[in-house]
Amino acid sequence: MRWLRTGRGPTPPAAGPVDVAGLTAAVASAGGDWDACEQLIDMLARTDADGDMKANRSGLSALGASPRAVVRIDQHIRYVPRGLEHHSPALTTMAANVTAGTASPIAIALGSMHGDGYVREAAVDAILREPDPLLVPFLVLRTADWVKGVRDRARAGLVLLLADDPATYLPAVLDAVPLVADRLRGGFVHDQIVATLLSATAPMRSKLPQAGGPAGRRLVIDVGLARGWWTTDQLVQTALHDPDVRSRSRAAEAAVKDAVWTRRRATVDRLAGVRHPEVRAVAVTGLVRLGHHTAVLRFLDDPAPLIRAIARDAARQTGTDALHHYRDALTTDTFTPGTIAGLAETGTPIDADLLRPLLHHNLPRTRTAAVRGFAALDPSRVRELISMLDDPSPAVIREATLALRPIASSLPPDLGWTLLTDSKRAERRRAGYRLLSLGDAYRQLRASLIAAVDTDARLARRAAADATSIVRDATGTTWRRRPRPHLQVSPDQLTELHQLANTAAAALTDETAQQLHHWLDSHDPGSPHPIIAPDA
Repeated sequence: MRWLRTGRGPTPPAAGPVDVAGLTAAVASAGGDWDACEQLIDMLARTDADGDMKANRSGLSALGASPRAVVRIDQHIRYVPRGLEHHSPALTTMAANVTAGTASPIAIALGSMHGDGYVREAAVDAILREPDPLLVPFLVLRTADWVKGVRDRARAGLVLLLADDPATYLPAVLDAVPLVADRLRGGFVHDQIVATLLSATAPMRSKLPQAGGPAGRRLVIDVGLARGWWTTDQLVQTALHDPDVRSRSRAAEAAVKDAVWTRRRATVDRLAGVRHPEVRAVAVTGLVRLGHHTAVLRFLDDPAPLIRAIARDAARQTGTDALHHYRDALTTDTFTPGTIAGLAETGTPIDADLLRPLLHHNLPRTRTAAVRGFAALDPSRVRELISMLDDPSPAVIREATLALRPIASSLPPDLGWTLLTDSKRAERRRAGYRLLSLGDAYRQLRASLIAAVDTDARLARRAAADATSIVRDATGTTWRRRPRPHLQVSPDQLTELHQLANTAAAALTDETAQQLHHWLDSHDPGSPHPIIAPDA
């Protein structure tokens, strides 16, 4: 692959079977790093070189299905200095095939992202010669190209495709909306999609909200709502089944509004019983607007805070005491975690005694809610939650840690270290680390170096990042914004930190490890390095 800027040489080819879909997901998550992009391009190049058209189209489909990965690869291919020597032989070969008119679909897709405008223009021509829905996302990307010739050719071709066969190409264009949504010249695609939607037939429009990615479905739903395309039943189905939270919310709002106007309570009741809290909130509000305040009281124990607040407002309208409801439910065992949360939102410190027995309830979710409610009702007694750090449930330990963090400085000195060195339970080590991360520079650095080599990958990544941040603050230049950490250590502690730094070196970059040792040396009276004084 291409040579990296770090000078480490080319990224080695990925071994094993070609899993384009898996690596595409890796590239799409968090933007994808350089090595992941290199490996994905290498996989696509190997798939292209194999000559298997079925595998070629499968790899292209996996890449095109992830707009974020397409944008990341488009940026990655061009993020090199000028000159063909910085491109892999595979990319050079595919670019040559594109200009010669003999490229496969994968080569055309990657060629449409090439840094050479002539290659991109040739790729656009190849897409339009034999239109394929799998290649339309890459054509959409070029409608915002910075070269006018490439941009105009792609736009003209896209207009013709949508005019000739909208049923085939419009779903593919909808999926590609995120590709150019934030680009300088990205407004063309949005306007063209809206124009195509307005001229589409009703049967075709009715299928679009169930197809494509979330950005495309949102656009279709919004245009349809503005034009009055959707029936109440269609909106209810979208609110019930659409995987995108914004689409569900928009459809629920429109459906409930129509149901309130037409006094159809059955529709509102149906939406009020779904599991999605944003839909329930809209439906419960609809019940209030219909005047059915008594029917809303059953939502006093809802898991969602917003819905509980709406129900308590309805309770005030009917003269019902919500706090009495919560207290009574807890004394009669007719409660849920929502009941505990409601008591925490409305109760007084005295009510914390109602939650103390629930700290040992047999259900983890009840214990979790009890810990959260107990800390909210009476912060002065939060030290009683230290015992919950031994709970069998990771969720309970996590909630107890959150409750104890504000008083971390007053906890037993050895508590955090005992938790951090627990060899059996990662959730206890994470709890210990979170408590120690609020201490002074020595505690933070020691904890991060210990946890940087933890067997729990999530804890190790966080600790390594924290250690890097501490070192950068300590060795930063004068224009840094955060104050330098003030490290006060004894000779024995300094020796231990050096040993921990050696152990954690594999989890840190070489530069960070060197800076860390230099910083520690500066606190050794026998070191030739000057001591770094803390900021005033």
